Amino acid sequence: RGARVTLVAANTALAAPAGVDVVPVSSTAELREALLAAVADADAVVMAAAVADFRPATYAPGKIKKKDDAEPEPLALVRNPDILAELSADRARAGQLVVGFAAETDDVLAHGRAKLARKGCDLLVVNEVGETKTFGAESSEAVVLGADGSETPVPYGPKEGLAHTVWDLVAARLA
Repeated sequence: RGARVTLVAANTALAAPAGVDVVPVSSTAELREALLAAVADADAVVMAAAVADFRPATYAPGKIKKKDDAEPEPLALVRNPDILAELSADRARAGQLVVGFAAETDDVLAHGRAKLARKGCDLLVVNEVGETKTFGAESSEAVVLGADGSETPVPYGPKEGLAHTVWDLVAARLA
């Protein structure tokens, strides 16, 4: 669509898309720093992948081995930063559009609306996940919720159709 694109990506084996600046990261902290740098002159920020809500409080320098019949120590978790909420609250520039994604397992629209309000983004792409609706599938269905109260359903089909709908909504809001 003619945009200059920066892709901040973690843990992917996919080839870099043609014409896209790729910034590889390996942790949530690196992702946050790379995004804060990349959004400075962006018209739109699309957070198409979720960051884990929590991470281990400490990392083992090597394999944690079994010791006799003893159970391992419980893992302590700490909260990761909420990058989507941070980018929404502290827009790098006036008029910047922020799009988030939410995978939900039940009461999808109600949880999506609550998340949209909580995160403060302009659009939230909400889809149901579960046993037969998985990440990485070739097809999906979703509803794109707008902060303006709009709801745009995207029927089940190839993910390219969902992407076109999202970009159409972004372009319309930037026009």
